[in-house]
Amino acid sequence: MNAGRLPGLRRIPPLMRRVDPDVVLFNSWGGRVADNPRAVAEELRRRDAPLEHVWVLAEGSQAPEGATVVRPGSVAHLEQLGRARYIVSSNVLPGYFRKKRATSYLQTWHGTPLKRIAFDMPDPRFAAGTRRYFAMLEREIANWDFLVSPNGFSTEVLRRAFRYNGEIVETGYPRNDVLSAPDRDVVRARVREELGLAEGVCAVLYAPTWRDDASFSTELDLPRMAAELGDGYAILLRAHKAVADTVALDEGGGVLNVSDRDDVAELFLAADVLITDYSSVMFDFAVTRKPMLFFTYDLAYYRDELRGFYLDLEREAPGPLIDDAGDLVDALRDVDRVRAEHDDAYERFRRRFCHLEDGRAAQRVVDAFFGAAV
Repeated sequence: MNAGRLPGLRRIPPLMRRVDPDVVLFNSWGGRVADNPRAVAEELRRRDAPLEHVWVLAEGSQAPEGATVVRPGSVAHLEQLGRARYIVSSNVLPGYFRKKRATSYLQTWHGTPLKRIAFDMPDPRFAAGTRRYFAMLEREIANWDFLVSPNGFSTEVLRRAFRYNGEIVETGYPRNDVLSAPDRDVVRARVREELGLAEGVCAVLYAPTWRDDASFSTELDLPRMAAELGDGYAILLRAHKAVADTVALDEGGGVLNVSDRDDVAELFLAADVLITDYSSVMFDFAVTRKPMLFFTYDLAYYRDELRGFYLDLEREAPGPLIDDAGDLVDALRDVDRVRAEHDDAYERFRRRFCHLEDGRAAQRVVDAFFGAAV
């Protein structure tokens, strides 16, 4: 462990430097109760596993009942990283982290990859420096003991892109279990009530990926689109976590910014149709069988210059690729017809990417990672 990186490290009590066999630390999206770590934690709670849960949470995030909370980047965060027998994370950990031999690290990652990632990006534009980024990534990956994969396609891509030779557990994604749960309709009703969506309103979830920039941007005039659609529709904007804090949107008039909600799967249940572009949410939303539209105004640039793709989106997308806002509105007005026209493509997409999404992925992940401990 690099003791020189954080001030105050010398004041850590000796006991805190030892690994506690009954502690599991959860980390997701810079301090949220979200994604695959949340589903794994809930499965451990369901089993009443004798483990202390430590969550890395930003100010304002509500901690699960009974959990210990540390703030991202704090000395307490470092203490608990050194104390935890198990670490479950959907993102990379701080660069100063050095895993102890007694610690096991489960990296769940956070999506089936359409766009190129990790070492498959020759020049990652979001990184401060390419060499530094790849060196950090190499250190991070060396700490992984298990990597979760949602499907066979992802297993091949993740192993190659991360240059990872360790164990991959191909289980489906725990975060998607709620989409097949017996109470999914109850969750849908609760979330729609929280969002103020009246019965019969068509909730359009707009969830674009980011453009590797520091701030959110979109070519859609969301208030105008909402006005054209009328009172029977509501547009829910879900910006990518990397840029969600930069969203500047005048809410009202049928537009609501839901980027601050921790659990995107609950939004999938609340929504009636998804608009995305190149985001991995397409693979998760497909579990619901609800219609998808793809607003791909910059397809050639994103595919050929910015990131590159692992599959042919134009051939395999489970919905129409649209590059004009007016055409997008027209498609939303007749979304059942659009869905029917792409039914075969949708089902092929589901068979390839969602065949493991049966509501029991968290059980399989917990069995594989924690084993006899739970």
